[in-house]
Amino acid sequence: MKNNIEFHKISGSGNDFIIIDNTDNTISLSKSRIEKLCRRRTGIGADGLILVNPSEQYDFAMQYFNDDGMEADMCGNGGRSIALYAYNRGIVDTKEMVFSSKKGVHRAFIKGSNTVKLQLSDPHSMEFDREILIDNEKIRGDYLNTGVPHFVILTEDIDNIDVNGLGRSVRMHPAFAPEGANVDFIQAAGPGRVFMRTYERGVENETLACGTGAVASALSASRFLGIDPPVEIITHSGETLTVDFKYDDTYSAVYLEGRVTPVYRGEILLTL
Repeated sequence: MKNNIEFHKISGSGNDFIIIDNTDNTISLSKSRIEKLCRRRTGIGADGLILVNPSEQYDFAMQYFNDDGMEADMCGNGGRSIALYAYNRGIVDTKEMVFSSKKGVHRAFIKGSNTVKLQLSDPHSMEFDREILIDNEKIRGDYLNTGVPHFVILTEDIDNIDVNGLGRSVRMHPAFAPEGANVDFIQAAGPGRVFMRTYERGVENETLACGTGAVASALSASRFLGIDPPVEIITHSGETLTVDFKYDDTYSAVYLEGRVTPVYRGEILLTL
């Protein structure tokens, strides 16, 4: 393992990530070290950590860890961020690339200097209008897997919803055991637009944005609110993500687009 490891801090519409080039396959990080690095105030601070690994079939492979150090199948905004990182670093030499994650194969397109469009896997395991019981109150929402599982709840007062309290209760509900679910709250924001707030498992807190959550929210909004694609998702960071898709008895050709912002680079010290 290297003495010190170079990293880049990148924000995908409010989701922030530590990204490390591991294309030489020399880096191995333990769960506890990832958790320490992602911890705010005492570490670098991030919603997750991403390794850019080598791939024999594709331009590279994405390995994603939540800030609790646990590996996850996919992260939409992380996928957009790694695409810009790979291009800026010269891992790929074109603005169109194909990479793999644990969830599948993804095609990314860099548009302009910092906008990235990413194709995600087709959603599955969809259960619309599902009802669960929280403290003797019926909660209705749509359950769907857009790379990771999400439960989307329509609300009329998103500014005052208890995202962490209710979100944690839904995320831990036995109906979603053992893996749990991310929880997205959505509200109509005008023609073709939706407000979204997300409680993310692994982070175990509200995040400023969530890419797979934006996709889940867009698909759910198309049903809840009758919105045709593309759907604009206004995240808690204030940035907008655009979700496009096709629907013909099932959802396909799902794309997530939005801004990616490189923040800074530095070195991880072995003592951290």
